[in-house]
This record gives sequence, structure tokens and C-alpha cells, in this order.
Amino acid sequence: MILSKIKRVFLLSLYYGVAQYLPMQPAPGYRVYYALRRFLVKNIIPDCGHNIIVKNKCYFGNGQRLKVGDRSQLGQNARLNGTISIGKDVLMGPDVVMMATSHEFSRTDIPINLQGQTEEKPIKIGDDVWVGTRVIILPGVEIGNHCVVAAGAVVTKSFDDYSIIGGVPAKQIGSRK
Repeated sequence: MILSKIKRVFLLSLYYGVAQYLPMQPAPGYRVYYALRRFLVKNIIPDCGHNIIVKNKCYFGNGQRLKVGDRSQLGQNARLNGTISIGKDVLMGPDVVMMATSHEFSRTDIPINLQGQTEEKPIKIGDDVWVGTRVIILPGVEIGNHCVVAAGAVVTKSFDDYSIIGGVPAKQIGSRK
């Protein structure tokens, strides 16, 4: 038990202290850097698929509440907070934010920063989904299989399979069928 905690702290320290800063494609040696990040993340995240790609500066906390499917990518500068399930074959552009929690703000007699957080609402991303650059996905959202989320979208509600999603707030703007 204590040894596994020490191993976990060591791996997290190695990832956040060194590996997250290593360059990506097309920098020379990028395959080695991808392999190192993959090795660390597979040993940090309890439910992590095969052949994932972790781009640089991806933040996922301690990884305990993250699930990543086979051949999926965690994008450059991604920020993944809370209980998040990412399916198989998911592409993620840079600067994606997924937040399964939010701040409470219902009371006006107490400053927002003193009201705490709302109850966590897990996020689920289906299989074969492309999440574009700078997409924000808010608590409780489920994105179906085979969807495309356009760059810059702010996703506040769930969407069915094959949806093409875009806008602020996001809405269905097309279908892949």
C-alpha cells in the first residue's frame, strides 16, 4: 500500500516535472517523448487504453477519475478535471477544457469564492469523437459516438451519436449520417 503510493507520487512527479514539457511531433525524437508520456500515463490512470497519445502540457490531476479508451489522444494543454470518461479513437485538439465540477453561485449574500463547489457531474465522451481546438465541455455533458465538436464550442448539454456540434452555447449544426 505505502509502496504503491510512493510509486504513484513518483510517476506523477516525473510526468508533471519533466515529461509533460517534452516536445511533440515534428520535433526530433518525438516518438520517444510520446512513448515516455504514454508509459507514465498508463501507470497513473487506472483505466487507460492501449496506444494512447498524450500531447505535451496535458493536465489531468492525479488521474484517478479519468478513463481513456484505446487509441485516443489527450490534447496539448488540455485540462481535464473530475470524473471523465473518454471513449476509443477520440481525437482532441489543443487547449480543450473538460470540467466535471463548477462553483456554487446561488447565494448573493455570500461571495462566490466562499460558496464551494457544486456536486460533481461526470462527463462522457463516446467513441470516434473529434473534439476541436479550445472546446470547453461543462459538467454532466455526454457526447455520443461518432460526433464532431467544432473548435471553440462551449458544450453545456448532451448530444446524440453522429452529431456535428458547434457554437456558444453549442448546438447541433449538422449530422455525420
